[in-house]
Amino acid sequence: MQAARDAGGRRVKIAACFWSPRVSDLILRLALPSPLRRLFDYLPPAGTLPDALQPGMRVRVPFGRRELIGILVEVAEHSEVPADKLKPALQLLDGQSPVPPAFFSLCLWAAQYYQHSLGDTLSWALPVLLRQGEPAEARQERFWSATADARLDDPRLNRAPRQREALQTLAQHPHGVAHALLSKLLLNKDSLELLREKGLVEVEVRRHASAPRPTSWLAQPELPLNPEQRSAVEAIRSGFGGFTAFLLAGVTGSGKTEVYLQLIRETLEAGKQALVLIPEINLGPQTLARFERRFNARIALLHSGINDRERLDAWLAARDGEADIIIGTRSALFTPMLRPGLIIIDEEHDASYKQQEGLRYHARDLALVRARQEQVPIVLGSATPSLESLHNAHAGRYAMLRLTQRAGGAQPPRFLRLDVKSRALDSGISGPLQQAIGQTLKAGQQVLVFLNRRGFAPTLLCHDCGWLSECPRCDARMTVHQRSRELRCHHCGHSERQPSNCPTCNNVDLRPVGAGTERAEERLAILFPDVPVLRVDRDSTARKDAMSTLYTTVQRGEPCILVGTQMLAKGHHFPRVTLVAILDADGGLFSADFRASERMAQLIVQVAGRAGRAEEPGKVIIQSHLADHPLLVQLTEQGYFAFAEQALSERRGAGLPPFCHLALLRAEAHKPGQAEGFLDEACTEAEQLLSDFKLHGVELLGPIPAPMERRAGRYRAQLLIQANARAPLHRLLSTWMQRLESLPTGRAVRWSLDVDPIDLF
Repeated sequence: MQAARDAGGRRVKIAACFWSPRVSDLILRLALPSPLRRLFDYLPPAGTLPDALQPGMRVRVPFGRRELIGILVEVAEHSEVPADKLKPALQLLDGQSPVPPAFFSLCLWAAQYYQHSLGDTLSWALPVLLRQGEPAEARQERFWSATADARLDDPRLNRAPRQREALQTLAQHPHGVAHALLSKLLLNKDSLELLREKGLVEVEVRRHASAPRPTSWLAQPELPLNPEQRSAVEAIRSGFGGFTAFLLAGVTGSGKTEVYLQLIRETLEAGKQALVLIPEINLGPQTLARFERRFNARIALLHSGINDRERLDAWLAARDGEADIIIGTRSALFTPMLRPGLIIIDEEHDASYKQQEGLRYHARDLALVRARQEQVPIVLGSATPSLESLHNAHAGRYAMLRLTQRAGGAQPPRFLRLDVKSRALDSGISGPLQQAIGQTLKAGQQVLVFLNRRGFAPTLLCHDCGWLSECPRCDARMTVHQRSRELRCHHCGHSERQPSNCPTCNNVDLRPVGAGTERAEERLAILFPDVPVLRVDRDSTARKDAMSTLYTTVQRGEPCILVGTQMLAKGHHFPRVTLVAILDADGGLFSADFRASERMAQLIVQVAGRAGRAEEPGKVIIQSHLADHPLLVQLTEQGYFAFAEQALSERRGAGLPPFCHLALLRAEAHKPGQAEGFLDEACTEAEQLLSDFKLHGVELLGPIPAPMERRAGRYRAQLLIQANARAPLHRLLSTWMQRLESLPTGRAVRWSLDVDPIDLF
């Protein structure tokens, strides 16, 4: 029997089953979907057999005036709750636990490390339908197939052409056709029923996801590997069967995906499953298409764009071993696998792997924990590894594998820093850049224009009195969205109609200031009317399949201009793009966030990597008012790894992550001063605990107002905890959280703890 502690520090047991001589003596200790860091005690439902109780089973219980579905964590013989206050559970929803022990252990670890309620952690990790009480079983579905002795020349089909066509279609699908797909294949149900009566067609009811294992995993030949790729595959293959973390640091276009694909093929041949995490939902269709072309495998895709039923089906297929490859965004990390064999985190540096609400986990970091627990190798891939991962590689915790050459002999792009001081900018585009775009299009090639600011302009200005379009709910300005004639706040979502007169002086001279992707798109369409201008940002790709349609258009290879935000920087393969233009590279040079320069460097290198991925050489033009800034010079002339080493040295000197460990306590309230008042009390409690526990190397910084103090109508403040080592930090946090839950001032504010924050703002 394993023992651990829940997020409240209480000891809990995880076992395959529990036994007790009398069910009346048992107490069910449940994790409920609640922010409270504790377990809840209930009596078993009437008629429950002790041997039937397993950790992970779902239990319906009364909770106040509501009914909740909780997860059984342990069975105890005693409770601190008085016997007359214990309520009986209403119903056991499962005959056996729907979650494997490894899944349960991962959730328990996450709740402990991120100081989050175990019940809420399990709620985040489980598919919505399981949280709502749906059966944890794959759907049953009818599959139609031709019988073994069915023949197209059967005389009974001479006068039945539709039946013969239906039989011919079925014969092309030896594994059967799901009933739900009949209409897509133009199969008429009446014709199938008549064929069934003749014994030429049969119907089998089977699990929705089930399908026979293929005789060969490869649907198309593998690409030849260059020496660096081959060395990487061999090194990772040597780690199969146990836990090893590999950092695959390959320049953009170096063929990291081919390394993934060949490792996955070996994983499948060993009878194991592979989990692949990608940073963005928009990469899903592209990645799925590539995997489907390569493998005769059952692939499950999990991300926020699929419906609840599809997510549950994919989750169950992975759990039951019926999905061979699982591809998904950060939440897919919690997908259980029957036969785990390999975990891959693509673009491991990407900030979208960090969950910013609720359970604030980092999917990359938690994936490493899962890989260690399940004893499988994990590959972290990136052209611009995070400084944390590089530090771990330097310390020997990760095995570093380098890919320095572009696949197929493609040359790295050439960087040009374009000083735009004193130059006229037309919607953010300088004259020399316009000429370069025109020359590239004239040569029949494609252009990518990067501007990490969506909308038409960052703000609206009255030229007469200086009024600016400020958000009424945030300390921020509202962005102009010209097409919808709206002003929108990108922080809280507030929107209003764009005024025709100044609200302050009633003047009509209102001017959009600055440029966003909408404005760049509009101007480029005027400057180059003969080619399509395609905008790629959160607004333009909100419709389902919008990104797939866009991607298909670009892949035709005809001259066009892509204009977009950082969505364009993530893993896309545009072989005909030979010019990348970065309209504004100065943002990361002025930020107070110590991670800003790292993010800027990663963005520039990732966006630049879209250029020159085929035969034509690529060129990257970076517009900047600080073209001679040492960071830009080092990045463009010496490369990302030279920048990263310099940045690590600076972080070490300043005592910043990864050379220290952080936790951020945030609070927000409707009234000014309330959040800071709560944090003042929290700071006093923490100081007392540091003294009581004699903890050293832990520093409390704050409380202070958040950099954007008012957001969505709430006033925000924060308290930063910095420590030289994890152990004293987590010893403080586990007791501190229990104290904070009992503070009276905490009930008037909304507060949360973020362990290992990546955003201090």
